[in-house]
This record gives sequence, structure tokens and C-alpha cells, in this order.
Amino acid sequence: MSTLTHTHPTSRQRSRVSLLKVSAILIALVLAVPVLIIAINIFLGGSDVWQHLYNTLLFDYVSNSFLLMLGVTFGTLVMGVPAAWLTSVCEFRGRSLFSWALLLPLAMPAYIIAYTYTGLFDFAGPVQTFIRDTTGLGYGEYWFFEMRSLGGAITMLSLVLYPYVYLMSRAAFLEQSANTLEVCRTLGYSAPQAFIRLALPMARPAIVAGVTLAMMETLADYGTVQYFGVTTFTTGIMRTFYGFGDLAAASQLAGILLLFVAVLIFTERYSRRKISYHASGLRKASQRKVELRGRYGLAAWLACAIPVIAGFVIPAGVLLYWAVFEAETVGWDFIQLSWNSFYLAALAALITVSLALVLAYAGRLHPTKGVQTAIVTSGMGYALPGTIIAIGVIVPLAWIDHRIIDWVKYTFDQKIGLFFSGTIIALLLAYTVRFMAVSLGSVQSGLGKVKPSMDMAGRSLGCSPAEVLRRIHVPLLKSSVLTALLIVFVDVLKELPATLILRPFNFNTLAVRAFELASDERLVDAAPASLMIVAVGLIPVILLSRSISSSAH
Repeated sequence: MSTLTHTHPTSRQRSRVSLLKVSAILIALVLAVPVLIIAINIFLGGSDVWQHLYNTLLFDYVSNSFLLMLGVTFGTLVMGVPAAWLTSVCEFRGRSLFSWALLLPLAMPAYIIAYTYTGLFDFAGPVQTFIRDTTGLGYGEYWFFEMRSLGGAITMLSLVLYPYVYLMSRAAFLEQSANTLEVCRTLGYSAPQAFIRLALPMARPAIVAGVTLAMMETLADYGTVQYFGVTTFTTGIMRTFYGFGDLAAASQLAGILLLFVAVLIFTERYSRRKISYHASGLRKASQRKVELRGRYGLAAWLACAIPVIAGFVIPAGVLLYWAVFEAETVGWDFIQLSWNSFYLAALAALITVSLALVLAYAGRLHPTKGVQTAIVTSGMGYALPGTIIAIGVIVPLAWIDHRIIDWVKYTFDQKIGLFFSGTIIALLLAYTVRFMAVSLGSVQSGLGKVKPSMDMAGRSLGCSPAEVLRRIHVPLLKSSVLTALLIVFVDVLKELPATLILRPFNFNTLAVRAFELASDERLVDAAPASLMIVAVGLIPVILLSRSISSSAH
């Protein structure tokens, strides 16, 4: 009679299991420190700088941030929801093209699209120059909208953030049953009436989730609002940190911004309470589409074409023209910037995804409340702006550095420099906190598809948890891991505020260089760096488009 051996973990294996659990909790604690630092500073006493901000600028920060979110909410809804409905339920010329092309603005960072449209529509730009040349009018003799304004910032952010609403809404519309839509038709409702009275309310949770993502990205933006001269929390935090040199006041501003983000997350969760719609087993809306022809087909085409053209085609075309024909020839400086950006993004992606594997695998082996709490805590940084995370990172690292410097001076009577703050270590920690949720979601999704019997088979052969992860799970998770690596890589490449605050002295990236050149009004010379960021950002957008197209069929 044969017997199975190694069906139960040995004491050595149990110690490794517990080590994995402890590692997950320690990772979560480290990643939670920046957020806790900011939260604590909310309740600290105010300095003179804080009192000055409270008396003079805080109202502007709050009101402008609120108006910006309100405007972007309206803009993303107007562009994202109708386009999602049309590409999901209707059939018109170009629908299959628009179904993926509407995602292209995701590759365009808001601050880069702001530079391109400013170059086009500013007083010295080709549009106003053409108006003056053809009409003979001079400065102040004709009306033209002001790009560098709150309205301009709302427009730019809406153009690049509407894909969040489009993605969520389209997924919801595709899941809706065709039977329920046919009920509307039998009641005499037209397609637009069915959309307003049935499809829209059913998709509300998804739409709210998409809008919440767009609003959090709006709060996180720094490059656009700073370039357009709009005072928001992010610009206030940077000015307080650099201008006043007051880390405590900057932390308190970041704490208020953290409250804004918490309210957004709570509102999104609250809006979904007790709301659920079930359409399983019924025909999907995507299997029978409403034919739109004539003026209705043209209106549908325009509703989908305008966001794509304005959000990607025009700015990408302008950047390409500037980079090829007008910008200074790129040299060693550009190669160095590209190298800095790429190796920094690659390091951050490797670290983040490796830690995500540990966290996700710990959650698989130990689905206890403590480990699950650690996983949720590790992923909360994605909801926070880069400025908040940067301040939360630099405070503890600077404290550690000064303790080390004091100890070395006291013990060895030697002066040393900074170990952590002001180095790449600080940047990598900030990126890990900021983008852990992205990689964690992808890895957890992949792990969820691996049957538990695979774990049991590996353990029965005497493999430790680490060996099961390395020899069984990682090969099976290749697609999920590569996706996570790619998304984090691109997100780090585009990240601006955290890089501006934490980068080492005389260390630049493509995003920082583009921002510096644009701030010096050298928009044309900023084109090569901007174009490189957009080109790399297209890769995950293309992969996402292919995934959506395959799942829709």
C-alpha cells in the first residue's frame, strides 16, 4: 500500500510560511509610514507659515481644487459616457476603430497636452498669429480664450482623463442584457430614451468609479495647474516646501489634501452600497446593436472622434512636428535623460512587482484578517497624489539621516552626507508606495486563476512556499507579472511631482526636463522629451485595447 509523503508542512516549512506572513506585514508597515506621517501632521500645531497660509491662500487652494474637480467631472462625463454607450450598443461607421482609439489619450500626460495646446493657442502661437495676419487686428483688438486659466486646466485634464470614465462605463454597458433594452423598446422608448432611463442608472456604480479615478488624478496633478498658474493644493504644497522651506506646513497642506482624497473614496464606496444589477445568463447588449445612419451616424462619429482628435491626434502631431522640424537637435544630454528615466523606472517596476508577489502570495497562503489588512494598506498609496507621498517619504528619511549623521559625528568625529533623503532610494520608495496597488492588482488577478491544487501538489513534493512561488506560480504568472512591470514602468516615467521633490541634486528625468523647458517657455525644445514619454505610454494602452477587443467578442 503506497503512502503519500510530505502532505503536511515540516517545522522548517512552517517557519518559512510564518516568515512570509511577517514579511508581508513589514512591507505594509513600511509602505504605510508616508501616509501615517501626513495624517499625524494634520493634528499638529500650526507654525507662522501655516498661519499665513491659513489666512491668505488656503481658501484659494480649497476653492480652485474643488472647481477643478467639478469641471473635470463634467468634462469626463460628457466625453466618456456617450462614447462608451455608442461603441457598446450602437453600430456606425468607425465604431470598431473608436472602441480602442478612445483610450489613446491615456498615453498623454496632462502636463504635456497643456504644453502643446499652449504652444498652439497662446498669443505667439500659430492660431492667433494667423488671426492677426488675416484680419489685421492687433493685440487686445479681438477676443480669444485664455489657455492659462482654470478653464484651460479643466479642459486639458478632461481630455486625458475621460478614458477612465469611458473604460468603466463601456464595461458596464457591455454587461447589460439585451433583453432589458428590448423591454424599453416594447414600452415605446427610443434608443436615447432607453439610454437615459435604463442603461445609465444601471451603469451608475461603474460611472461613479470612473469619475472618482478621474477626480483623484485631478487632485494629484501638478504640472498642468502650475503651468497654467492655477493655485491648488499641489502647487501650494510645492511652494511651501521649496519657497518657505517649511516641511511641517507643507505636510499639513498635504494632510488636508489627504482628507479630500479620503472623502472621494468614501463617497465612491457609499454610492455603491446596496446597488447591484444582475444580468447573468441573458444575452449581452453587444450581441445586437442599434444601427445609426445619416445624421445620427454622423453625430455618433463626431461624439467619438472629437475626444480622440483633441486628446491625442492634435497634441501628438504637434509634438512630432516640433521634435522633427523645430526643436534643437538631441544630443548626449537627451540620451542621459532617457537613461536616467528608463533605469529609474525599471528599478521601481522590479522592486514594486517583487514586493507585490510577496504580498499577494502571503494573502493566498494566509487569508487572515491581519494579512488582508496589510495587503489593503499596501495598496492605498495609489489613491494619493505624488506630492503627498513625496512629503511623507522625505520626513522619516530625513529624520533617519540626521540620526545617523549625529551618531557618526559623536562616535567617530566624522562628517558624512545623506544616506536616504536626497538619493535615488527616496525616489524608489515613493514610487513603490505610489504604484503598489497597480502591480498588486495585476498579480492578485493572475494568482486567482491558479488552482489551489497546484500549491498542494508542490507542497506534497516537499517544496517550500518560496520554491512553490518560484517554480510553479511565477511561470504561470508570466503574463500578469509582465503587465504589472510594464504599467508601473510607464507610470514612473510620467510621474512629475514626486520626482521634482525627491530627485537627487543635478539628476533629471524626461518628465522633469520637459517641465523645466516648458516653464522657461521653451515649448518646442520640450517636444523630444515629451514625445518619448507619450511613445512609451502607448505600449500599455495598446495592450489594454487588445485585451478589451478580445473580451468584447
